[in-house]
Amino acid sequence: MTDNKFKNIVNFFFEAGMLNKTPRSGFQFLGTGKQSVSEHSFRVAIIGFSLAKLEEGVDEFKVLKMCLFHDLPETRTGDLNYVNKHYVEAKEKEAIEDLTSTLPFGDEIEELLLELKTNNTKEAQLVHDADQLELILELKEQLDLGNKYASRWIHFAKERLKTDIGRKIADQITKTDSSSWWFDGRDH
Repeated sequence: MTDNKFKNIVNFFFEAGMLNKTPRSGFQFLGTGKQSVSEHSFRVAIIGFSLAKLEEGVDEFKVLKMCLFHDLPETRTGDLNYVNKHYVEAKEKEAIEDLTSTLPFGDEIEELLLELKTNNTKEAQLVHDADQLELILELKEQLDLGNKYASRWIHFAKERLKTDIGRKIADQITKTDSSSWWFDGRDH
């Protein structure tokens, strides 16, 4: 590899770091909660891995890669919430092409994001659901802390789920207290 290729890869690393600084913008409408795109993407990857383990015949490595990169274009477009999307056009395709064009593995990232966008494979559907489940988890945490509006958001996020396993996990999320993982049985 030439020095220029290494520079392009390092620039990619710096750009990916922007997701640490890019806020998820929908929480301003909810009134509570705060999360960066990278915080969201980390838990999406954990959820996606788990969903892939629970489904037969799924390429779990592909699911993980899609989860990892699913919001990567937001380094250039920002995180547009539901209201923003009515008025602002994100040139996501161009952002992906520009972002990946200088990388020796850019074609692979571009293909993964295209597969995710078309949502025709089981892997893409699981990643879509992992993305929604992460939102549902965040909303359940806000609901448990007293934000009554979060339940309305949970309802709509559940409607966007594509897989049976995603719907089953979402149902369990809504029945589980967000603090029970550490508090139940450990209250001594």
